[in-house]
Parts: sequence; C-alpha cells; structure tokens
Amino acid sequence: DFDLVSQRMGRLSDPRLRALAGAFLTEFGSRFRRAAAARQNHHAFRGGLLRHTAQMIKSAEAICVAYPALNRDLLLAGVLIHDCGKLWEMCPPETGFEIPRELRGELLGHISIGIEVVNTLWRKLPSEGWKDLLPSTEEVRLHLLHLIASHHGELQFGSPVEPKTPEAIALHFIDNLDAKLEMILSSYGRQPEIAPNIFE
Repeated sequence: DFDLVSQRMGRLSDPRLRALAGAFLTEFGSRFRRAAAARQNHHAFRGGLLRHTAQMIKSAEAICVAYPALNRDLLLAGVLIHDCGKLWEMCPPETGFEIPRELRGELLGHISIGIEVVNTLWRKLPSEGWKDLLPSTEEVRLHLLHLIASHHGELQFGSPVEPKTPEAIALHFIDNLDAKLEMILSSYGRQPEIAPNIFE
C-alpha cells in the first residue's frame, strides 16, 4: 500500500502538491505506515489508515476519469492528507498494536491537527519558480486545507465547514464510501449468520 501511495504522489503534475506529498511521506512515513483510521468502525487496526488511503486513491482515480473537470492532483493530494492528523490521534507505538491516547489528539482532534501539519509542511517547501503557476500557490494551499476541514461532510459530524468545491464533495463521498464498505465487508467475518446469508 505504501508503494502505491508513494508512486501515485510522485506522479502528481502540480509541483507544489508533489513537493508537499513527498515532504509528508518522508517526514511522517513511519507513523503513516502504522496509524489506524479509527479506534472502532472502519480500518480500526495497525496500518488501517494506509490501507484506507490507498483504496481511496484508487477510487479517486476512477472518479476523475468519470468526471474530468475535477482537479485530479488536488483530489489525490487531498486523499493523502485528509486524515493526516490521525498520525497523532490514532497511532500505535513502533512496536505493539494498542492505540494509546495522546494529549494532542484528544484536545485538538485529527482535523485541526491535519490543518496544522499541512501548514507547517507548506511553509518549508521550496517555492522558487511557483510565482507564475495557476491557480496561485495561496489558492492551492487554502483549497487543500478546505479538503481537510470539510471531509466529514457535515457540521454535525465534526467538519468545521461543509464541502464547498467539487473536489471537496468528491473527497467526502470517496472517504465515506470506503469507510462504509470496509465496515460492512469486514463485519461478515465477525458477525453471526442469523439466517442463510443474513448477518446480524
């Protein structure tokens, strides 16, 4: 899964998003490989976030074929970093599988942490040669932050803003689809069969 993610990020045509993705994977790759996507519900296991991200990348690529007006680079970069705050909210230690609770994760939550992480990485990027790129570098940064902030889709589910762009809407549904399908498919192996082909 990590190889797939790294390969796809290395192919981004926007140099700003490619640089951000590379910096993220280089600096936080170890945490990213072991973080869970949740404590319960979907991908709630060591390495779950990486598996969730890899599957979302595959879905995003297919959706960009169906909807070519989407900014593919932005959507794929958004898939990579939308849950990056979980590297502190839901990350087991280097050895072991238990997910300890960290003060940063408990007090801020993964959306706030993710915005902070991306802003910190962005400030370190070499910006020479980006002055004439369109959309502007500041617009790209703000849109990326919007993808993190809105990916839960609704205020009642923890997003501080609702999705307001095509890429944000697409990211929310790709995220939700993968989470829901993983929950259902994995439950078949855990839940009792209460009648032929009917699971609790």
